[in-house]
Amino acid sequence: MAEKEVLLITGAGRGMGVDIAKAALGAGYAVVATGRDPEKVTNAVGATDDLLAVRLDVTDPADARAAARAAVDRFGRIDVLVNNAGNFHAGFFEEITPEDFRAQVETNLFGPLNVTRAVLPVLREQRSGLVVTISSTAGIVGGEFTSAYAASKFGLEGWMESLAIEVAEFGIRTMIVDPGFFRTDLLTPESTSYAEPVIADYVERTKQTVDTWSGMNGLQAGDPAKLAAALIGLIGSAEPPPRWAAGADAVATLERKAKTLLDQADTHRELSSSLAHDA
Repeated sequence: MAEKEVLLITGAGRGMGVDIAKAALGAGYAVVATGRDPEKVTNAVGATDDLLAVRLDVTDPADARAAARAAVDRFGRIDVLVNNAGNFHAGFFEEITPEDFRAQVETNLFGPLNVTRAVLPVLREQRSGLVVTISSTAGIVGGEFTSAYAASKFGLEGWMESLAIEVAEFGIRTMIVDPGFFRTDLLTPESTSYAEPVIADYVERTKQTVDTWSGMNGLQAGDPAKLAAALIGLIGSAEPPPRWAAGADAVATLERKAKTLLDQADTHRELSSSLAHDA
């Protein structure tokens, strides 16, 4: 049984998940770090008595339930869940196969649903806890070449906003994290797969986009170690924010989206307000 607060994180075998797990350990948490290969997770994060590495494929509900049980068996509780695992199926909508589109949503949306569904009974019994889900600015603003990814992240945003209301009475908080561009593994071949360019109208734009993104990989402005440290600080604060824009570019994205929505609401205000039944 741990006296320390316990943080369970998905996707901790590489990328930002490793940074978050290390930051949590450094801040005094006991950490349940999960991934498809527990040995890889341990090697990436670093073995310590406060670390439990557990196999978890987030698309498998049975794996999610087993990970939650393992956390409670080892440490006695779960205080924070960080839904971090995800991947990226990029391409123009017409060229992304239905199977790949479904796979994107399965991992990025249903994965966090599976894990959260497994952890919530523990948090409800405790009458405390925090559910953190790593979304993206692509969950705020859609963009070319990101239709499947944005669909999965927009889904996360709506689910988390709704979940926050449902679980508040049990002492459970939620936090959506919307990172901008960080120097993570997202644009590496291990995390990103590109749709096969088969439609002539898209061939040149696909090449330009892939070349641009490949050139960006490893040069993104955001430092994932700083994001991880800041996130752990917010998690441990008295009032974790319901949404956190991570990065100056993320703040700018949210500001632009807010202005766009206000402008759109105002454009046809008179028409929109005239649709009620006549008295």
